[in-house]
Amino acid sequence: MRGLAVVRSVAWFVLLGLILFGSAGTLRWPQAWVFLALFILCSVAMGLWLRWTDPELLAERMKSPLSGNQSLRDRVVIVLVMVWFAIWLVVMGLDVRFGWSVGVPRWAEVLGAVLILAAFWGWVRVLQANRFASVQVRVQSERGQSVASSGPYAVVRHPMYSFALLLMIGAPLLLSSWWGLVGSIVAFPLLAARALGEEAVLLTGLTGYREYTEKVRFRLLPWVW
Repeated sequence: MRGLAVVRSVAWFVLLGLILFGSAGTLRWPQAWVFLALFILCSVAMGLWLRWTDPELLAERMKSPLSGNQSLRDRVVIVLVMVWFAIWLVVMGLDVRFGWSVGVPRWAEVLGAVLILAAFWGWVRVLQANRFASVQVRVQSERGQSVASSGPYAVVRHPMYSFALLLMIGAPLLLSSWWGLVGSIVAFPLLAARALGEEAVLLTGLTGYREYTEKVRFRLLPWVW
């Protein structure tokens, strides 16, 4: 199982690079190399940290979000997110190839890198606060799931998605793509749809979740939604 996880991770990183550099038509894209380095190093570090601190959570997060026990609605949302992500990367690569975006300042690229690091830091905080943070939408009764309400969960109900917004803003900035930043807007309703679907499951299946939603009002963005 561990070897399979390594193979899947390597394949995912290679695919990420192929999409970016293939659509850009060149390997001479230093911002993309920085993006890949940040993404790979942070992902590997987070995986190793979970392996040492909570292997059960790591195993849970290695499951497929498209497994047969997921609702049709959730599988549709996940597929749409995957399609969006692939198109988003291609658009940013084409942006570089054809020079659609001009005037992206260096400070914006640096800010993008900082936002990506902040996203990974936030995800670590989420996993520290919620050892039931699965990629699947389900109640983990076999693991004795309880409501997470500390750390980031004291601010918003779906902080994993909230920190994903930082990546969605940071990546196009680092990659010098204004069009990528515009494309990030498309993913916002997809994240909202996943959050609503997750809440529907937790409200009916997880004891204490309804009371938690009454205490923590906002889903993704404080004072917004």
